[in-house]
Amino acid sequence: MDNQSDYRRVIFSAMSKRNFFLREHIIKFILEKGFTPASAFMMYSYFLLDTVERHALISANNELIRRSDEVWVFGSISDGVQKEIDLANELGLPIKYFDINLAPKCIFSEISQGEIEKLSSLDS
Repeated sequence: MDNQSDYRRVIFSAMSKRNFFLREHIIKFILEKGFTPASAFMMYSYFLLDTVERHALISANNELIRRSDEVWVFGSISDGVQKEIDLANELGLPIKYFDINLAPKCIFSEISQGEIEKLSSLDS
């Protein structure tokens, strides 16, 4: 980029495969907030239909996190999302958590880490 003022922070969208169907809505939400989204589910579909070794996908996913400025977590926390949160914490990246409300339309509301953990325990 020629002009540093053109830089838009990169937001990694962390979501469980349970919320895969919402990936476009999540990317739209991030774009509407004025940021650049990074999403493994948008780039790699759904684990590339298991045609690539899972370790290679996890490594690529982690590299997306390393290149991001923040991590935003959408919905409940699966084991994979927890590993993304752990990496973000190791890297000192800011993390935001969002609840998902599907009715009457897809709405994301920022919530605390404690609230998202409570929601995640209800999903288990």
